[in-house]
Amino acid sequence: MTDIPTFAIPPTFLGVERTDPSAAICIAGIPYDLGTSNRPGARFGPAAIRQASRMLVDGDHPANWGDPAKFDLADIGDFRTAHGDILGSLAKIEAQAAPLTHLVALGGDHTVTLGLLRALATRRGPLALVHFDAHVDTWPDSFGLVWGHGSPFYHAIEEGLIDPHRTVQIGIRSPMHKAVHDWTVGKGVTIIFAEEVHEAGPSAAAERIREVIGDDAAAYLTFDVDALDPAFAPGTGTPEVGGLATWQTRAILRRLAGLDFVGMDVVEVSPPYDVSEITALAAATIAWDYIALLAPRG
Repeated sequence: MTDIPTFAIPPTFLGVERTDPSAAICIAGIPYDLGTSNRPGARFGPAAIRQASRMLVDGDHPANWGDPAKFDLADIGDFRTAHGDILGSLAKIEAQAAPLTHLVALGGDHTVTLGLLRALATRRGPLALVHFDAHVDTWPDSFGLVWGHGSPFYHAIEEGLIDPHRTVQIGIRSPMHKAVHDWTVGKGVTIIFAEEVHEAGPSAAAERIREVIGDDAAAYLTFDVDALDPAFAPGTGTPEVGGLATWQTRAILRRLAGLDFVGMDVVEVSPPYDVSEITALAAATIAWDYIALLAPRG
């Protein structure tokens, strides 16, 4: 228990004081939103998520009674990007992520995940992917923008960064061209639509995810905050109605303990559209939940 009031916690993730990149788990912000196709502002997401994380420091995580803030954890600050240059930014993101043992990235729009996957796949080979989102993000382009937040997993599949047969997308519900859907499923990706989660429940969704990913695959978790319904996450660039509730998402994640996660990101928090920090707090809590999942491995 901290003796510092939550409102006075240092402005790092969970208030951690360590900043060196040799930690077992590193937090890094990626203040980038050049790939956004609708409402910008995700470049301000990392600061908002860190600020909201102050609500998570006064006690242990109830899933395992460990305190993620006391793990071998460091907040190494924000990655550098090449302002106005999407490909240059992806290269910088990849280079900065490459030497880190285990990265939890705070976005930023979903384009950043492509750079992070490139860095990890160079070390680990094609990764299994657990992808929470309202959108499949496998479009070959977004309104003519080839390297944008609507296409990171199109490129990740084409570049062999992820194994599509061990990729599962949860919370999908946006308008979608049938050709995009058919290409995605044809590559082997499993889609769990938001309505399926509502009808079958978090336990069934988690069981399906575990079946797809398997226990022996290095897995990456990417969480687009618009997987949540706008009632729970209004502060995002491309909101879609009918999404997951925050409790459903957390219940699914808790049931994924034991999977071999090797990194994660939470993206698309756009503070200019948030209300009372609820989107930023949801994103911070998802990252907190993820770090807690790693506790059984020490």
